[in-house]
Amino acid sequence: MKDSLIQSTDSAYSYPLLIKNLLQAPLVSAPDQEIVYRGDRRFSYREFAERVRRLASALTSLGVKAGDTVAVMDWDSHRYLECFFAVPMIGAVLHTINVRLSPEQILYTIDHAEDDVLLLNSEFLPILDQIRGRIDTVKDYVLLHDDGPVPDSHLTFSGEYESLLAAASTDYLFPDFDENTRATTFYTTGTTGFPKGVYFSHRQLVLHTLGVLAALSTPAVQGRLHRDDVYMPITPMFHVHAWGLPYIATTMGLKQVYPGRYMPDHLLELIDREKVTFSHCVPTILHMLLKSPLSRTIDLSRWKVIIGGAVMTRALCLEAMQLGIDLFTGYGMSETCPILTLAHLKPEMLDESPEVQADIRCKTGLPLPLVDLRVVSDGMENVSRDGRSTGEIVVRAPWLTQGYLKDHKNSEKLWEGGYLHTNDVATIDHQGYVKITDRTKDVIKVAGEWLSSLELEDILLHHPAVGEVAVIGQPDEKWGERPLALVVPKAGATAPVTEKAILLHMRGYADKGLISKQVVLLRVRFVEAIDKTSVGKINKVALREKYLA
Repeated sequence: MKDSLIQSTDSAYSYPLLIKNLLQAPLVSAPDQEIVYRGDRRFSYREFAERVRRLASALTSLGVKAGDTVAVMDWDSHRYLECFFAVPMIGAVLHTINVRLSPEQILYTIDHAEDDVLLLNSEFLPILDQIRGRIDTVKDYVLLHDDGPVPDSHLTFSGEYESLLAAASTDYLFPDFDENTRATTFYTTGTTGFPKGVYFSHRQLVLHTLGVLAALSTPAVQGRLHRDDVYMPITPMFHVHAWGLPYIATTMGLKQVYPGRYMPDHLLELIDREKVTFSHCVPTILHMLLKSPLSRTIDLSRWKVIIGGAVMTRALCLEAMQLGIDLFTGYGMSETCPILTLAHLKPEMLDESPEVQADIRCKTGLPLPLVDLRVVSDGMENVSRDGRSTGEIVVRAPWLTQGYLKDHKNSEKLWEGGYLHTNDVATIDHQGYVKITDRTKDVIKVAGEWLSSLELEDILLHHPAVGEVAVIGQPDEKWGERPLALVVPKAGATAPVTEKAILLHMRGYADKGLISKQVVLLRVRFVEAIDKTSVGKINKVALREKYLA
C-alpha cells in the first residue's frame, strides 16, 4: 500500500497530545467551578491552574527536570490532583505509590522506579521510618500535612508543600515535547513476588480521557456523565490514576470533591453535603457504605456509580438500586489505563424490571470507542457470540501499557500474539455485552467440567445469612478439584448460618438448572474475614496458600 502522507505547512502547529492541553477547556468554560478537599478547603479552577504552575516551579527549583521521577504518597486530595498535572507537564514521570503495600514492597517500587523526589503525607512517616537508610534514589522529600503537629521522623524535608507553593512563581511556562513521553508509572498489586511496573504516555492518557468521556457522555440518561455532575472518587488516586476519572472531570470542568482518607460516614456526609452525583469504587467499598445506617437517612437517588476492580454481585446491585443508585459495571486492569468496557443499558432495557436490569448492570459491559476487544479460544479464534461460549479476553486499544517496566520476559507474555492478554475468562452475547465468568487461574475443574467461582459466590451471597464469601478450588483425588466456599456470616442475621443450610440453598439453584449439578460437591468453611489485596479485591492466591496448604 502506498502511503499518502499529509503535507505540513512550515508554520502549522502539530498539537501534540499532552496532558497540559486537557486544562484549556475548563479554564475557559468553568474557571470559577470548585475543587473541594474534605469539605473544608475549596479552590476554583483558576486557582487550581495557578497552583499547578506554582508546583511546577517548586519542583524545578528542587532540581526536577524532564525524565526525572516524582513519587507521591498521599490520600485522595487536591494536592494529588495538582501532581496529576504538574509533574508530567514539566516532562517528568509521576509515580503514584500504593500506600497499602507492605514497607518492603514500597521500598522496592521506589527503587525500581528510580524516584528522585518523594511527596509524603505525614501520616505515612511510620512506613518510611521502617525502611530508613535503605532508599537509594530519592534526593528530596516534600512534606504534605493537614492538621496538628507533625510527627517526629528521621527524614530531612526540603520543605512543606503549601510553603513551597506560596514561595514559588506562577509564571511557569509548560513546554511542548513528544506526546509519547512517559507521564506516569505505578505498580500492580502483586499477589506473588514483587509488583510489576506499568507505564503510560501523555498520548495514551489523553486518548483514554477522550475515549471514556465519549462513552460516558453519550447515553441519554442511565450512567451519563455531564457538566452539571459533581464528581468524587472512591477509588484511590494511586490506583490507575483513580481509573482516569480525575482527568475526565477536570477536562469537563466538573465540581470535584476529594475526600482524603476513606471513612464510610465521612464519604456519605460528603455525598450529601456536596451533592455528589458521580463516583466509582470496588464492590467492597460500596458494601461498606451501604452497611452504614447513614446510607438510609440521606438521598442517594442522584448518585451514579461505576463498580470495578471485582465482579459486582446481583444481590449488591439490587440493594443499591432499591436506594435509587444508578449502579453499573466498568472493566479494566492496571495494564489498560484502565477502562475498556462499561455496562450501560440500551434505551429499551430501561423499561425492564429491576431484576432484569441488574443482570445487565452486573455484566462486564460494552467495549468503549477505539477498544478492539475479543473473546478467544486457546487458538486465538473468536468464540461464538451466544452468551455461553467462554474464552479469554484479549484486547487492543491506544491506551494499553506497552510493557512492564524493566521486565522484558513478562512484557512479551502480556502481549503474546500482538494482543494484550487479560487472563479473564468471559462470554460475549449477540448484543455485544461481555460477561466475565472467572479468572483463568480461578476456574474450578470438577470431573472435567468447569465451574465459575464467581458464579458460585454470587449465588451464595443470595443466602440471607452470608455476609461475604470467596470460592476456591480444592484438590481432590476423585474429582480433580472440589469447590471450597469460605464464608463470613452476616452480622445481625436472624439465625446462625450452617453448612447444611448453605448446601440446601445451592442445591435449590442446581435443581432449577441454574448451575451445574457438580455444586453438590461444595464444601463450606466459616471464617472471620477474607483476605483482600491492597485495592480491595479478594486475594485468591493468598486464600489458596492459607486454606489449601
